[in-house]
Amino acid sequence: MSFVESEERRALRAAVSELGKKYGYAYFNERARSGGQTTELWQEAGKLGYLGVNLPEQYGGGGGGMADLSIVLEELGAAGCPLLMMVVSPAICGTVITRFGTEGQKEQWLPSLADGSTTMAFAITEPDAGSNSHEITTTARRTGEGWSLSGRKVYISGLDVAKAVLVVGRTEDAKTGKLKPALFIVPTDAAGVEFRQIEMDLISPDKQFSLFLDDVQLPAEALVGSEDAGLMQLFAGLNPERIMASAFAIGIGRHALGKAVAYVKERQVWKTAIGAHQGIAHPLAQNKIELELARLMMQKAAALYDAGDDLDAGEAANMAKYAAGEATVRATDQAVQSLGGNGMTVEYGVASLVTAARASRIAPVSREMILNFVAQHSLGLPKSY
Repeated sequence: MSFVESEERRALRAAVSELGKKYGYAYFNERARSGGQTTELWQEAGKLGYLGVNLPEQYGGGGGGMADLSIVLEELGAAGCPLLMMVVSPAICGTVITRFGTEGQKEQWLPSLADGSTTMAFAITEPDAGSNSHEITTTARRTGEGWSLSGRKVYISGLDVAKAVLVVGRTEDAKTGKLKPALFIVPTDAAGVEFRQIEMDLISPDKQFSLFLDDVQLPAEALVGSEDAGLMQLFAGLNPERIMASAFAIGIGRHALGKAVAYVKERQVWKTAIGAHQGIAHPLAQNKIELELARLMMQKAAALYDAGDDLDAGEAANMAKYAAGEATVRATDQAVQSLGGNGMTVEYGVASLVTAARASRIAPVSREMILNFVAQHSLGLPKSY
């Protein structure tokens, strides 16, 4: 891993930044507050090849990795228009299908995931299981022609724009009778699929849903990968999720910091720009340091993942997600504080970032579960749960 980005990645970063600025926070905020969607930005990003930069070239992707895709999301976020479904559609679903899907699944889904014409959601969280994937109750049973899937999921992003959803369910082991994880591609318009929007106190165009699966009939080819390797396949998708969640948070933090810095350079009290005072300057400098440190860990996680080191990538991805969540919460809070009363207005657009930043401490995995992971796996401490 080099600490200096390649010329190609610097060019990618610059190009995506320009696209983000073309739309910007005003566009993103208007769509969020009106209940609209960022369809134009998503489609243009797909047409330019940014959404599928991590997917194989033979299926219409850019042939890169998570390091490249994280650059795209970070720069869009820094421009004020983060695309949450990038965490889900190309990162989780695209990665799982690329690594474990059949040739037919790859040909059917990857080209349209790469160009943005298809969006795929991801469903793992359940009301009674929370972060415990071992307690998932959504169950698939074999039928004469395939599978019947039943269960309930909660806090599933983007079902209103998704053509399909990658569902984490469980199948029964024929030898032991025990349930084991398995992944299924489920069309969102299939009979027995229903979803209801969850009202959130988030100003975001990306909506959250409860998903209900009632005896959904699926063909045999809906199963992704091996029925016996579901847990390994699941975790192969969760590392990219954490890397991209880090990029999402870092982008928001950079956007908030940029707004604060621009304001304190111009805002004068007693004929002096308030940015000249250490009480304002030092917290913002600390935000900059923390965001850069989080980005370094994210880049390490992406480099390890792209090199095929899933074990070490898992540790780094969790640490990156923790660091990014903490850094962006502090950066957005300090942005509001730096702007004073103006920080609470719609005009300046920083207060609206606070809730989105705060969510990065919770989703897709809470800071407490990351600390549990590091304590157990990195430090070798006894398991606490």
